[in-house]
Amino acid sequence: MSDDIIERLMKVLESRKAADPETSYVASLYHQGLDSILKKIGEESAETIIAAKAGDKKQIVYEIADLWFHCLVLLAQQNLDARQVLEELERRFGLSGIDEKAARHK
Repeated sequence: MSDDIIERLMKVLESRKAADPETSYVASLYHQGLDSILKKIGEESAETIIAAKAGDKKQIVYEIADLWFHCLVLLAQQNLDARQVLEELERRFGLSGIDEKAARHK
């Protein structure tokens, strides 16, 4: 598996900021604004839940790909980079989830 797919996607998503909303799905999301991007993330989250409840492994992967994609769109729209999320995950690696969560609430 190629871990540079996220970097490649982020470059494409960034380039879509200047694209025509009539010809680019991502540009149309940017044009519609934050609420539209958040709505797509909500929809994809719900579809992921439905696929998981149904136990359809192929559909789970498909829906999570959609969910991750739309989360990457949000990051780009907010001028954030996926590397920041990966760095945060790396920071948490090896920490107890309970300890990490408690530290956020101090």
